[in-house]
Amino acid sequence: MWLILSLLAAVSFGLRGILYHAASRHGLNRSLMLCGVFTTGAVLSLIGALVYAQHWSPAALCGMMMGVFSYAANASMFKGFAVGKPSLIAILTALPPVVVVILAYLLWGETLNLGQLASFVIILGGILLVRYSNDLSLSNLQGAGWGLLATLFFGMNDVTGKLSTVLGADMFPTLFWMFITGTACFGFSWLYEQRRQPLAAAPGKVRWTPRRTFLAGLVVGLTNISGMVFILSAFETGITSLVSAVIALNVLIILLYTRLYLRDRFTPLELTGMATAFVGIVLLRVF
Repeated sequence: MWLILSLLAAVSFGLRGILYHAASRHGLNRSLMLCGVFTTGAVLSLIGALVYAQHWSPAALCGMMMGVFSYAANASMFKGFAVGKPSLIAILTALPPVVVVILAYLLWGETLNLGQLASFVIILGGILLVRYSNDLSLSNLQGAGWGLLATLFFGMNDVTGKLSTVLGADMFPTLFWMFITGTACFGFSWLYEQRRQPLAAAPGKVRWTPRRTFLAGLVVGLTNISGMVFILSAFETGITSLVSAVIALNVLIILLYTRLYLRDRFTPLELTGMATAFVGIVLLRVF
């Protein structure tokens, strides 16, 4: 069951990535949109906690750490894209499962059998092939530090999510603390940006007002909270590193979008990576 839940999380985050890409093409303010994304999560999590009468235990406060890690990961990733080579940042942000497998071993002694380890390596290898770009060279490593920070924080976010299930925290209170913390972080970031440089219309584009930008984030937030619900459900029964590796397959959903909607052609390397990742999933099901 954890494999199905992990795949559903990958689909949810793939859809989120597609909406993020669409939003970036319209020049939406990133901080304000993400504030809206996390606001949707906070509201729906609160409703879920009340409807299902879930317990607001101290363990649920793990969600606050998840919110901080999620904010830091997104901020580092976007900073890396701003100052460095997109292909390099894309490769580095595919590596959180490596962080997760190390931390899960150190914290809980989680280990993989030979078949699971082989599946993990194959899936991760396929993702790296998909994200690899032939315009990357050792002489162009700007932004690598930000990419590594993003990888670290994304991995820590996954591990903290697993920690909440280990401690027995109910799902929706945990997610509420995560999303309300993220909402506050992105909200303050937007206010800080406004003090430095007020929002202006991009040349040649329809101006996205703060209200419209925030509302767009609320809609995108539906995919984000869906993914988080599937993640925490998968963590309850699945091995942390394997769940993280399967969820990283969301890049394949984004690739299909670029092929079908944007009419981008797949390179032989991308096709090889997609096939490799699929083989890893099949092997994971077997083992």
